Order: sequence, then structure tokens, then C-alpha cells
Amino acid sequence: MLSAGYIDFAPTTLIDGLEDVGNLLERMLPPRVDDTGRIVSLALDTLLMAVLGTVLAAIVSVPLAFLAARNTSPHPVLYSIARAVITFCRAMPDLLFAVLFVRALGIGVLPGILALALHSIGMLGKLFADAIEETDVGPREALRAAGAGYYREMINAVVPQVVPAWIGAFVYRIDINLRMSVVLGFVGAGGIGFALQDALRGLIYPRALGIVLVILVIIAAMELAAMALRRMLLVPSAAGPQRDRLMRIGASAVLVLAIVASFVVLELDPRSLLTWIGPSIEVFGRMVPPDFSALGADLFDAAVQTVAIGVVATAIGIVLSIPVGVLAARNATPHPSVYWIARSWILLVRAVPELILAVVFVAALGLGPVAGTCALAIGSVGFLGKLVADAIEEIDPGPLEAVASVGGGWWNRTLSAVVPQAIPSMVGSSLYLLDVNIRTSTILGIVGAGGIGFLLFESIRTLNFDVAGAIVLVIFVVVYIVERISGWIRSMLV
Repeated sequence: MLSAGYIDFAPTTLIDGLEDVGNLLERMLPPRVDDTGRIVSLALDTLLMAVLGTVLAAIVSVPLAFLAARNTSPHPVLYSIARAVITFCRAMPDLLFAVLFVRALGIGVLPGILALALHSIGMLGKLFADAIEETDVGPREALRAAGAGYYREMINAVVPQVVPAWIGAFVYRIDINLRMSVVLGFVGAGGIGFALQDALRGLIYPRALGIVLVILVIIAAMELAAMALRRMLLVPSAAGPQRDRLMRIGASAVLVLAIVASFVVLELDPRSLLTWIGPSIEVFGRMVPPDFSALGADLFDAAVQTVAIGVVATAIGIVLSIPVGVLAARNATPHPSVYWIARSWILLVRAVPELILAVVFVAALGLGPVAGTCALAIGSVGFLGKLVADAIEEIDPGPLEAVASVGGGWWNRTLSAVVPQAIPSMVGSSLYLLDVNIRTSTILGIVGAGGIGFLLFESIRTLNFDVAGAIVLVIFVVVYIVERISGWIRSMLV
């Protein structure tokens, strides 16, 4: 309630806003895709940017993960440094990296690829390191007893155990990066978001809706492909290990071809993956020392507003997504048709990045935190609804069968057998959603949807890098504190 009061968000705002959004969507009809060749080319650029950014992140994350895992790190100092790097990359939003790289390297796909890669290191490095820490020590002790050195021990005893977990994280990250890469064009970092930004800036709404539909198709197709790929690579088939091996070789060949295609189609010089360091250090260096005095109370107000947007959007998302999640669970839905409708709705909402939703709400409701809150709240339905549905499908079927055997109807089964078992997962997922929403709310200001992102974008646009340094530091501290608090609450409740 305090957060809602801080950003002047009334309980009926979301409902009232839907009418304005409806009017806006009416002006967008019928959708059209002008200059089809350019749109297809930008869409392909977006896909290849996501693949190459994820591959670069994986290459860096592997050695970093060995240094960041307690059981394989050669020294406590290296362990602390590796964990700090991973935490920094995870805490900083990828769009923030993109804004800084565009300023350092100019408009193009390279800033987008680097932004995706750096932010992905935060996730892949952590998951890779966690997988290493969970390995069985037996194979390592056997190799050590036979006189094997450190590197042979890692390659022969640790890597074979963690490869399945690493593959799963890698495929999941490509899916995430594709969603993110479609909005990088908003800050000049390449991809189809650039065309969408052009259409919105020129108030050509039918063209903008046409591009959004193209984005929806791409993301939905990628999600289905990622699901199939995870199942193909991680679940043993009935046809035997020979077919599994062939499928993995085939998937590896496709990945290599995609990497080669990335350099060719994006016209990317491989040397540019190394030469970016100098100009970037020069721009990043101008942010030091940070100037906190120029913004004063405005900086504090923007930081509090960012947290308030995340808190209110999460609260609305929890209320709206839990019923959808129950209906979208195969073992709890009242009818198969309801299941498919709920699942389709979740897929549709998840396919639209929050920044695009924010653009729509800003166009309908005007600039300010209310638009950002509405966008995050809608996006939360897809995110949390899927987590809730997946958690319910994994509950013990025994209580459900017991209630059904004594004549309990759908409401009785849901309230007596489903919800009590799913509550721990719902609590954990809701806290994770809060963490994600506050990270996302730091960038919504780039499109005028409130929060600290507006100050950051303005300071970089006007070349006040020392002020931008202060804002970046505040964003990092806010995100880090929220992450630690969320982790502590999860450990206490779940």
C-alpha cells in the first residue's frame, strides 16, 4: 500500500488503463508489415545476436565457474573475485550494458551482442558453478589417487558430471536472450526493436503492431524449439544411446553453423570481439568518480520509485497469476479446453517483453510510473503463471485422488489438495518475481515508464558520465540489496 501511494497508483488504475490500451489497439488495426525484406533481415539479426551473445557468455562462464565453485577453486581469493564478477554481471540489467556500449562503440549489433553476453555471464556463471559444487567427489578422489593433476581431474571427473546441467542452462539462456534482444534496438543496439522504435516514434501504429506480431511469432517459435531441444538433449530416448549421441552431434553442428552465420550475416569482424575493450574502458572510466550531488533528492526519489514500481507490479501479478496458474495445470484444470486457453494466454503474455508492454502503456496512459507498473504487472502474469502451473503439476497426486474418491468437486480438490501443496513453491516463485521485477523496473524509464532508468538515459544522452556513474552505482546497490533480502526471505519461508 505504501508503494502504491508513493507512485499514485490507485487500485482501479489497471482496469481503467485497459480501456485506454483498448483504444490504442483499435488505432493499431489492421496490422501491417511494410518493407518485409528489411523486417525479415532484422528478425534474423535478432536471432543470431541472441545465439552469439549466449555462446560468448558460455565460453567465459566455464573457467569462471571453476574459479567460483568452492570445491574446485584453487584459492579463496580467486573464489571471491569470481563470485564478485558473476554477481556484478547478474545485478546489472542488460539494457544498461547496451546503453553504455552504444555510447562507447556506436550504433550496431556489436553493443547488443556484448550486452547480452555480459549479463548472461551472471546467470550462466552462477548455474555452472552451482552444478560443479553438486558433483560427486568419488571420481575426483580416484583420479587424484592415480596421480592426475588439477586440469586432468577437472576434465575427466567434473566435466562429465555437469554437462547435462550446463546444456539445460545454456538452452534456457538462449530463450531468455532472444526475448531481450528484441528490445535492444530501442537504444540503438541492433535487431528488430530498431524498426519497432521507428514505427512508434513516427506514430505509425498499424506498422508497430505488425512488427510486434512478428516478434510474437519468433519468440513463440523459439520457446517451442527450446522445449524440444531440452527434451532431445536431456531426456534419454527409447531408441537407445546411439540415437541420443547422433541427436547431440546434430545439435552441436547446428550451433556451429549458427555461430558462423552470425559473423557472416551480421558482417561482424571476429577481431571486434577483442577490440571493444579499449573504447569501452575509456567510456566506463569517465563514470569515475561518480557525481551524486548533481541530482540530489531526485536520485533518491527515482530509486524509491523504482522499488515501488517493482513491489506494486509484483503484488498485482501474484493476484492475477495464481488463478491462471491453477487453470493451466494439467492435473488441476476443470476441463481440457480451459487448460489450453490458460496455457495459450500464458505463452502469449510471456512472449511480449516488458519494455514493449511499457511502450504500449506509455502511449495509452502517458509518461510516468503508472505505465511502468501496468506493464510489469501484465508481464508478471505470464512469468508467475507458468511457474505456478509447473509447480502444481509436480504435486503429489495422492491427496487429489483422496478428495475425489469421497465425491469432492473441483473447488474442494483445488482448495483442499492443490493449493496447500503448492503454497511453498508459490511463495518462492513470488519472491523471485519481486527480484526480477525490481531489476526490470530499473530500465523502464528508458521509454518514459518511470523509475531511475529515465535519469540514467538522460545523463548518458547529455554526456554527463559522472552522473551516470552515480546512477549505475545506485542501481547496483538497490538490485544487490533486494537480491540478498529475497534470498534471505526464501531461505526462511521455503
